[in-house]
Amino acid sequence: MENETIGKIQLNYDHYSGADLYCDGAVEDELLSIVQTYSEVEYPKVIEEKKSWPVLYHLSSQRENIVDWLPIDKSMKVLEIGSGCGAITGALARKAGTVDCVDLSRKRSLINAYRHEGYDNICINVGNFADIEPTLGKDYDYVLLIGVFEYGQSYIDSKTPFEDFLKIVCKHRAKNGRVVIAIENRYGLKYWAGCREDHLGTYFSSVECYKDGGGVRTFSEKGLTDICKRVGIDDYHFYYPYPDYKFMTSLFSKKRLPIKGELYNNIRNFDGDRLLLFDEKAAFDGIIAEEQFPFFSNSYLMIIGDEAPVTFARYSNDRAPEYQLCTEMEGDVVRKRAIYKNAGSIHIANMKKSYELLNGRYNGSKLKICPCEYDSEAVTVTFPFIKGRQLTEYFDELVRNGDEKGFSELFEEYIRRIDHGSDKPVADYDLVFSNILVDGDVMKDPWSVIDYEWTEYRQVATKDLAFRALYCYLLEDESRNKFNYELTFKLLSLTPEESEMLRDREAAFQKQVTGKLLSMGELRELIGGAVIGMDSISGVDASAGLKNSVQIYVDTGAGFNEEESYFTDESYDSRGDIDFNLTLDSNTVKLRIDPMMDYCMTEIHSLVLNGEPLKLTDNKRVYINGKKTGTDSGVLAIFYYDDPCIVIELKDKVRSTGNELHVSMTTTKLTESMTQLLKSEVSKRIRF
Repeated sequence: MENETIGKIQLNYDHYSGADLYCDGAVEDELLSIVQTYSEVEYPKVIEEKKSWPVLYHLSSQRENIVDWLPIDKSMKVLEIGSGCGAITGALARKAGTVDCVDLSRKRSLINAYRHEGYDNICINVGNFADIEPTLGKDYDYVLLIGVFEYGQSYIDSKTPFEDFLKIVCKHRAKNGRVVIAIENRYGLKYWAGCREDHLGTYFSSVECYKDGGGVRTFSEKGLTDICKRVGIDDYHFYYPYPDYKFMTSLFSKKRLPIKGELYNNIRNFDGDRLLLFDEKAAFDGIIAEEQFPFFSNSYLMIIGDEAPVTFARYSNDRAPEYQLCTEMEGDVVRKRAIYKNAGSIHIANMKKSYELLNGRYNGSKLKICPCEYDSEAVTVTFPFIKGRQLTEYFDELVRNGDEKGFSELFEEYIRRIDHGSDKPVADYDLVFSNILVDGDVMKDPWSVIDYEWTEYRQVATKDLAFRALYCYLLEDESRNKFNYELTFKLLSLTPEESEMLRDREAAFQKQVTGKLLSMGELRELIGGAVIGMDSISGVDASAGLKNSVQIYVDTGAGFNEEESYFTDESYDSRGDIDFNLTLDSNTVKLRIDPMMDYCMTEIHSLVLNGEPLKLTDNKRVYINGKKTGTDSGVLAIFYYDDPCIVIELKDKVRSTGNELHVSMTTTKLTESMTQLLKSEVSKRIRF
C-alpha cells in the first residue's frame, strides 16, 4: 500500500498488512467523521452532544494531562508506541521537535492524522510494532507507552513478553533518554470499591490476579519494579496520576504524596455500571494516614531514566479556556501556568496585581499573603513553597471530635482575620479553608494564604467571604454535616434572604469560571453508567433488584453528586407502581429522580411540593433525557438511555423549612430495541 499524506502528516504503510486487526467498529467511523468535520476547539461541544464514552475518551483534551507536565522541548525527538486516535499526539507535537508514532490500525491512524493535520513534525507508522521496530532509531529522548504496556503479551510472542517488550523499547532511547509507561494498578482502590477492570469489564479480575485469563495484564508497583530488575534496569521513578492516568487531574510523587481530604473525586465510571462498596474518599484518607497510598493508587506513571523535576501537578480543566491552569511543584517553588497561553495571559498577570493589593490590605495582620513573581513570556506566576497544614484539617478534627464549641471559636477567629482591612477595595473571593496554611498554633500563629486567583478589586463584605468558605467546606464532604451549622451561620447574622442571595452568587460565579463547558462530573452524569450502592444490594440477584430501584440526587448549588445520592426505601409493586415522599433541604436547587437503571418508560402521575402540584408539562420545570407527552394530570416519559432521569427545578419553590415532595409514578422496563422503536415513532408524532 502506498504511503499517504493527510495535511502535513505523513502515514507510512511500509509494514501495514492491509487489514486492521484491531478495530472498535462503527464508533471509529464516527470519530473519523468528527475529526474531518470539526476543529479541535469544537470537540468539547461535540462530546456533550454525542453523549458517548468513546467520543469523550478519544477526543477529550484532558487526556493530554498525562504528558503535559513532562520536560519535553523542541530539541527533542519522541517515539509514541500505540498512538491510537491521537489522544496525546497533539500535546507531544506541541512540545517536541519530532514525534514518530506507531499504531497497528490504519483507521485509528487516519483519525490521528486528520485531527492533527496542521502539524509538520508528526510521522505515523502503521503496522505491527514487531515489524516496524527494527526500522526505528535509537536516539529518542522519550519513548512513550501510554496505556500500552499492559498489552505486552499481544505485542511480543515469548515466555517473558513484558520483560522482552521492555528490553526492546529501551533500545530506542538516547543515552540520557527516558521511557515513560502509564498503566493501571491492578490493586487500585477503585477495583476494591467496585469498579470493573478497565480492559476486561469484569469485577475484581485484576485483584484476583486474572484467574480467568485474558490478554491483558496490569501490575502493582512491586510488579513493575520486578520486571525492571529482571532486565537490569535500576533507574526508575514512580508517579501517581489521580483519579487515573486517562483523565488525570492531579499527579503525585514520592516527594509529594496526597494528604488527607485531597482525594475526593472518585466516581469516574464513564463506560459502564459499577458497584460502590464503600466510601472511597474515607478509605483513601485512612490509607494516606497509614502511608499506604502508593499500593492503592489507581494508576501509575513510571519513568525509566532521570527523575522528572516536577514532583506534583494539578490541572483545572473544568473551566473556560481563559481560566484553565496547571499548578506544578518543582523543588521549593510552586508554579501556576496557563494551559492556553493566549487565552489565559490576563488571568495569570492579574495574580501579581492581586498579591500586591492583598498584601497591602493584610499588612500588620495575622493573615500573610504568599508572594509571587510573574513571567510574562512563559505566562506563569511562581510562589515559594510554604509548609503547613490546611485550615480545613483543623476544622475536620473538630468535626470528628464533635467539638461544636471549638468549631465555632475557630470560625470566629477566621472571620476576625479575614476582616482586617475590609474597608479597602480588594478582596480574595476564594478565601476558602483549603487555601490557608497553618504552621504552628492555629489560634495564635500567622496563617498563610497560598491562592488568591479569584481576587475582586472592590469591597466585599466579610460575611460574604466567610459564608462562601463555610458553604464550600460543607459541600465538599457530606461527613462534615455533623453539627447544626445553623448556629455557625448565625455568627454571620445572615437572613434567609441574604443566604439565598449568596447561594445565587456562588452559582453565578461557578458559571463564570466554567463558561459553557460541562465538568467531568457533569459529563459522567450525562453519559456514565449506574453506581450501585451497598444499600441497594439485596438477595442473590442484586443487579436485577438494582435496575428496579429509584435513585435520588439532590443539587444544593454544586451540581449532582453520585457519592451523595441515595435510593428510596420504597420499591415498585408488581404493577410497576411506586409512591414516596422526599424531605428536601431549603438549599435544594434541583432534584434528579432516576426511575430505573435500565431502558424504561415512566408514567408520572403527580409531583406535589408542599401540597402544590407541579406542572408536569412545563419543560423548564420538569425535564427528562427523552420525550414526554400528556397533560398536567399525567405525562408519559419515554427514556432513550439506560440511565433515565427526571430533573425537577426547585430553586424558586422550596421554603426555608418543611419541604416535602410527593412522587407518584408507574414504570415499565423496556429493551433497547423497543426504546429505539418508540423513539422513532414518538419523534414522528410528538412536537415539543
